[in-house]
Amino acid sequence: MSDVAKEPGWPSLGYGDWSDTCAALHLWTQILRKYRVAHTPWVNHSWHSTLYVTPRGLTTGPVHERGGCVSLSLDLTEHRLVAEADGGAREGFALTEMSVAEFHERTRQAVEAVGGTFDIHGAPNELPDPVPFAKDHAHRPYDAAAVARYHRALLHIVPVFEHFRTSFLGKVSPVHLFWGALDLAVTRFSGRRAPLHPAGIPNLPDTVAQEAYSHEVSSAGFWPGGGGVDEPMFYAYAYPEPDGFAKQPVSPKEAYYDTTLGEFLLPYAAVRDSETPAETLMAFLQSTYDAAANAGGWDRAALDCSLGRPGEPRPIHRQGES
Repeated sequence: MSDVAKEPGWPSLGYGDWSDTCAALHLWTQILRKYRVAHTPWVNHSWHSTLYVTPRGLTTGPVHERGGCVSLSLDLTEHRLVAEADGGAREGFALTEMSVAEFHERTRQAVEAVGGTFDIHGAPNELPDPVPFAKDHAHRPYDAAAVARYHRALLHIVPVFEHFRTSFLGKVSPVHLFWGALDLAVTRFSGRRAPLHPAGIPNLPDTVAQEAYSHEVSSAGFWPGGGGVDEPMFYAYAYPEPDGFAKQPVSPKEAYYDTTLGEFLLPYAAVRDSETPAETLMAFLQSTYDAAANAGGWDRAALDCSLGRPGEPRPIHRQGES
């Protein structure tokens, strides 16, 4: 049994049951992330634009702007947008059915009420035919129970991703939530430069995509659904994809290579329904990384290490020692 043991209560998460709410949540997270982007110096691979999972929901973390230090959070426990600033200022509103335009305006008011500056880019990215936030008046439902299940799923997935992250000595990303596809991700880097990415992602500047993939990666993550995958999925891909990657053996048996997406996929349900969900997910993460690293000829002797353990510093070996 691994240190990341099975935890009871991995929730059911059928995408069809809350797809409209998920689409609204996706657009709301884009607004929060754009606030962070507007005030944060660029960090490699757009890591400055992400959200983080907390015990209560999702947050930008501290954003240092001319109005002070501000954070925006989606509290998915009490279902509120919360804006907080240094000095104790706090403002927010209930998350309920509303248009994206209303969410955008109420978020602006909350940021300004705590002394912040709300000057974001006003349209979604990575979505076809985007409607500017302020003009998106379509009715959007809000299924609080489904949102809570999604959050609970993230709270089970994140520690597995975090543990997987520890078995790599090279450059590795934080475990964070990206705005383009509402995907939780963790990415490892071989250290080698990659060929220029072809970009062409809908409504995303080519320079952003090309900077994000400036170096060779093995990346894994989790989607709640959408974008052509109509159920929650774990995914893994390599860029550039090495010859033979798709034919590499991966675990568990439910995992498969999707030729359209160019990624290995594993249904969330296969993890949830297994005897040991965390171990099943870890097997997928490790085997798909093995596929990328082996097919791509990564220097595994220099990059790989054992999984980290709480309270135990990683042992350091002198040159020449195994």
